[in-house]
Amino acid sequence: MTTSSIHPAYRTGTWKLDPTHSELSFSVRHLAISKVKGTFESFDATLVTGETLEESSLDATIDIASVNTNQKDRDQHLRTSDFFLTDEHPTATFTSKQFTVDGDDFTATGDFTLRGVTKQVVLKGEFGGIVTDGYGQTKAGVSAKTKINRHDFGVNWNAALEAGGLTLGEDVTINLELQFVLQP
Repeated sequence: MTTSSIHPAYRTGTWKLDPTHSELSFSVRHLAISKVKGTFESFDATLVTGETLEESSLDATIDIASVNTNQKDRDQHLRTSDFFLTDEHPTATFTSKQFTVDGDDFTATGDFTLRGVTKQVVLKGEFGGIVTDGYGQTKAGVSAKTKINRHDFGVNWNAALEAGGLTLGEDVTINLELQFVLQP
């Protein structure tokens, strides 16, 4: 294991997601006046760190049916062909192609696939650090964010509002708060 300039405790190796201490959330403009927020309750990610973070890779899979907006009927609607079409496309994936680093900030550019459509997205994030927890596990934390246009992925449902405008905005903000565990 080697260290890097990104953090004194940086380690090369394979890091698995710690789902208990991680969250994947999203928000979209609703009725042009507020935002609806939700999470995906089931997702997985593997980070393989190279000699430098620039030589690293990230692969993630999201169980789309695990969508949770705290409103059961809306969640069921999101699983239909109007939105995620989970019967045909049960997962979304992200595979990094490039990492760049600037201090504790990083950018991960990669392929995001949703509803069978793959587009390049850029995750902008912050490296939270590396520590050894009370159980002797080495853990790393990162926060990241991206914005996608839902129409790019075939998520086109909308309804006109009586007062003008549309029910849903086009842009979806995706937020990640992730903790990883270094594998032995």
